[in-house]
Amino acid sequence: MKLVHFTLVLVCVSFGVSRLPVTSGSVPRDLVDEKCLAEKHTHLSCNKVFCQPWQKCIGGTCICKLPYQCPKNGTAMCSTNGRTFSTYCQLKSFECLHPEARFLSSGPCTGKEFRVSLQHKGRDSEGHVQVKLVELEESMYICQDGWSLTQANVACRDLGYPLGAAQTLDTSSFPANSTECLHVSCRGIETSLAECTFTQRKPNAQGFAGVACYTDDTSAPAKGSFQCVNGKHISRRKACDGVNDCGDQSDELCCTGCQDNSFHCKSGICIPRQYRCNGELDCITGDDEADCDGEARPCQEKPDFLTPDMDAERQRIKSFLPTLSCGVKQSSPSRRKRVVGGSPAHKGDFPWQVAIRYGDSITCGGTYIGGCWILTAAHCVKVNKAHQYIVLASLIDWLKPNSELSVRYVNKVIIHENYNGTTYQNDIALIELKKPSKHKDCQMPETVPACIPWSPYLFQPNHKCIISGWGREKDNERVFSLKWGQVNLIHNCSNFYQRRYHEKEMVCAGTQDGSIDACKGDSGGPLVCQDVNNVTYLWGIVSWGENCGKPEFPGVYTKVANYFDWISQHVGRSLISQHNV
Repeated sequence: MKLVHFTLVLVCVSFGVSRLPVTSGSVPRDLVDEKCLAEKHTHLSCNKVFCQPWQKCIGGTCICKLPYQCPKNGTAMCSTNGRTFSTYCQLKSFECLHPEARFLSSGPCTGKEFRVSLQHKGRDSEGHVQVKLVELEESMYICQDGWSLTQANVACRDLGYPLGAAQTLDTSSFPANSTECLHVSCRGIETSLAECTFTQRKPNAQGFAGVACYTDDTSAPAKGSFQCVNGKHISRRKACDGVNDCGDQSDELCCTGCQDNSFHCKSGICIPRQYRCNGELDCITGDDEADCDGEARPCQEKPDFLTPDMDAERQRIKSFLPTLSCGVKQSSPSRRKRVVGGSPAHKGDFPWQVAIRYGDSITCGGTYIGGCWILTAAHCVKVNKAHQYIVLASLIDWLKPNSELSVRYVNKVIIHENYNGTTYQNDIALIELKKPSKHKDCQMPETVPACIPWSPYLFQPNHKCIISGWGREKDNERVFSLKWGQVNLIHNCSNFYQRRYHEKEMVCAGTQDGSIDACKGDSGGPLVCQDVNNVTYLWGIVSWGENCGKPEFPGVYTKVANYFDWISQHVGRSLISQHNV
């Protein structure tokens, strides 16, 4: 079996993102990643965002779940079609498939209605917003205080304008004779104002909420515009400010930095700053909820609610979704001030690492991903030799096997159907282990599965990751004990491998000074990256490289995130889906 081994001597360019200065009234163009924009991400792009509990992620897009696939725990909800659903998730899932049936109220249906209307002055699409709550007998205006484009977008969608609001309006242009109003709070994902939270009537100190809904003849902003994926035009200075002005979130999903009052996720998304440390993951990279111990969480007011808090209900439903135990070591990792390439591994350091033995020697590495499944490189295995492979887990030194060593035989090998042995495209394979006699599963003592990433945006260039394995030294000297080293993810490896590097399917990694040698990781072995919550993901599979020792030839790995759907088709989505199930 051919082993991949090469030395990396690289000078990596820093791709760290810092907050960029923003001048009043304009946004620097470099806040928006034009290449990312071309991919047309929206709130349904689960490579960028989490799907809602009533959706699932298939092929990078959030699609409707069937109602019975929702958690059964929850509160009864009434739909506008008069039907009572057992949970909010089931109602939203049904609405997802039948948009005419929307949320009406919490609890069983009573026949009472929710209505939203515009008190016009001038155009039919402009005016004061009035609502009639199920809980109230009379219609009420909405308070200007707290009214923003987030609420306005929901109101206009509710009124039949699919692109939401063009702008909020100065209330002085729409005088109204009333002394009280309702305060409304929305997240922006709602299809009706009925799902937003209304609080007690407030004295009309600041006026009433006004809105101009977006229509086909709404003109683009005079001074530069940003075209949303849904076709809506907004001012370019509103991009990357944490506010979902587009309504489909496309103005906030391709940001190299964020304006003030918003938080920049490492995946290139701007979210409202109040979402930081609010107890719910909003960044797929988890950094909005990292290091929150020393940061004060937003004060939670307890006003007199006139309607149920459906955002809280949505968060509660998410707690019922299945979770996986992957990527977290059973023992606390030992802390090291400095990582040196080729460091010996100790018991429990890499509980997902396995060795693949063929004949009398270890020919490749692999990664345990849960159940009876191992992930490795396609060039490491052959389908017709499946029963000749042996998988060794919890192995440290194969000359002096440790007591924790688990030995498993192979049931079958699945090689990607589009694997190209010449170009190393789709260099990925699955190994299914045989279940030991009288055992229901293949779980091995001391092993922990690595998590499978569903999004290529979880880790960015210059992120520090780990390679491990029994690969040979650069002088071809054999290695008998498991070793590991830290490497950096590298941007745009097509500069090094013209016409041979395929960005969608491959990822590069190396070091700044060449002190860590990629040959420390065997073919098929893991390149793992850890997120801010210390969860370990299998980011790459050791695949190929050239010209040992030359800085312009970094190591190339199979990009596992690109194969999430392929893996799930064979092992079952529930085994590897940590999010967006």
